[in-house]
Amino acid sequence: MAAQIYPSILSADFARLAEEAKAVEGADWLHVDVMDNHFVPNLTLGMPVVESLSRATDIPLDLHLMIEDPDRWAPQYVEAGAGSVTFHAEAAAAPVRLAREIRAKGARASMALKPATPIEQYEDILPELDMLLIMTVEPGFGGQPFLDIMLPKIRRTRELIAKHGLELWLQVDGGVSATTIERCAEAGADVFVAGSAVYGAVDPAAAVRTLREQADVAIAAAPWACAH
Repeated sequence: MAAQIYPSILSADFARLAEEAKAVEGADWLHVDVMDNHFVPNLTLGMPVVESLSRATDIPLDLHLMIEDPDRWAPQYVEAGAGSVTFHAEAAAAPVRLAREIRAKGARASMALKPATPIEQYEDILPELDMLLIMTVEPGFGGQPFLDIMLPKIRRTRELIAKHGLELWLQVDGGVSATTIERCAEAGADVFVAGSAVYGAVDPAAAVRTLREQADVAIAAAPWACAH
């Protein structure tokens, strides 16, 4: 099982997004945070920027919607060019229906959980998803320190994925760097969102490669991957 690295443009230069996307060629996906200043206390970008970015890069877009009413907006982001759309469990009124609608429109459906939201209550709907995002910081701002207390939650989620025999990607987002990525991989993550660890580097593309190599080594040695 290979690790995937998703550079987060939240840490990029918003005035040069097309160039910033080119700077991470070789990345698996490009992570795009949409914040509405309601669900989280920050405001980023919306549909027109996503449409423009999708035309400016060949890297598929992974949309993370930190917004209210994702049931209304998520399908529209598929139409705007997203290859994967993540909605928050805490904000979705009908997560199963929404996941099915995202998939029906041709994108991967993903659900995110805030740090305090337990995974166990969502066990039954995991088969409806292509990816699950465990937030390893409180959503809303980039550059926050990694929350080590999320590692047991990552492990429990990986156990549930194995229990149901699912091909479900397990993504982590928040404070992922060269010093934390191996712990996340050992715990069960295989998809890693990295913002400042990539865009704060002198060579962002090289940072992507280094992070992937670190994660691949950790996954190869992880008990959960050996049993997979």
